[in-house]
Amino acid sequence: MHKQALTLLIAFGLHLGGLAPSDAGEADVLAAQATQEGDGVWSFTVTVKHADEGWDHYSNRFEVVGPDGKVLGVRTLLHPHETEQPFTRSLGGVVVPGDVKSVIIRAGDSVHELGGKELEVALPR
Repeated sequence: MHKQALTLLIAFGLHLGGLAPSDAGEADVLAAQATQEGDGVWSFTVTVKHADEGWDHYSNRFEVVGPDGKVLGVRTLLHPHETEQPFTRSLGGVVVPGDVKSVIIRAGDSVHELGGKELEVALPR
């Protein structure tokens, strides 16, 4: 393919979002708090930051993960938060085994899935 034509295709792809990653990057967890609801049941309040770009690229979830890598809970985020950054949401009813002293909170987005800044949260018992 001619070099100029290839350059034009790449530039066209950048505008459509088809050939290059989006500028929004990955979703980062900025803060999280755990509150015990009952015996082995916890709620988590989580603050996430992501440069949401509308429905094509937005932070779409956060997860509570045990030390063994098992996902204990997921909060699905159903819409972009373009005008609310960072934003805070909660997830309750998360069952955490009694021997777990801390969990990892991670966030995901609709393009990169997981991979941004994670946060370890101690479980006050």
